[in-house]
Amino acid sequence: MELKEFFARTPRFALAFSGGVDSSYLMYAAKQHGCDVKAYFIQTPFQPQFELDDAKKMSYFMSVPMAIESADIMNDPRITENTIDRCYHCKSTVYRRIAELARADGFEVVCDGTNASDDASERAGMRALDEVGIVSPLRLCGMKKKEVRRLSREAGLFTHDKPSYACLATRIPTGRPVTLELLDKVQDSEHALHGLGFTNFRIRLVGECANIQVPENQIKNVIEKRKKILDTLKPYYSKVFLDLKPRRTEE
Repeated sequence: MELKEFFARTPRFALAFSGGVDSSYLMYAAKQHGCDVKAYFIQTPFQPQFELDDAKKMSYFMSVPMAIESADIMNDPRITENTIDRCYHCKSTVYRRIAELARADGFEVVCDGTNASDDASERAGMRALDEVGIVSPLRLCGMKKKEVRRLSREAGLFTHDKPSYACLATRIPTGRPVTLELLDKVQDSEHALHGLGFTNFRIRLVGECANIQVPENQIKNVIEKRKKILDTLKPYYSKVFLDLKPRRTEE
């Protein structure tokens, strides 16, 4: 099936929107095919502010109405205890909230931006998608990440080269409880490091220390800016380490 065929069959749907590469392209393509779309962004402490800012910018650019709502995840011990199933329980809560809102607005179909490159065996969110009944048009049509980025670039979407972003809770090791304090620490320190020119990196918590993971082409820059990094991250961590294994990035 091609995407245009999906839109012909589904001319009206709600979109679980993140402001990332995939859901942004899906929004754009749907509008190009004349679909009636409403976006739903669920704001939680697991997301940095720039994700919401990007989502607002894209929905405005595309003239697509967007509802910004919240989901109560910090009072759910299945999530905050940070067990191996944390992601599933979080995604399930968020998707069910979106489906509830969409139904209240009269939408029968809810879609998301999962693409054909996403491995179902590695993403707990896939299970939640299936259970809630969320449809993934890009995946159904066999569209992989590389193609989505190419088409986004050709369409002039500012998200075409946006790095994939995992939620802030992924910086906290499994088994360590997720707290607002830790989430704020990660968000603020990553924002500070971004201000030094680094992109597509992660700061992983190791006790009270920071383990910085960057792509291979930025390792030299980390070493050259060692003192600036230490000064920048000193308010947040007792020690700062560089992971010598480069962070793997997708195309």
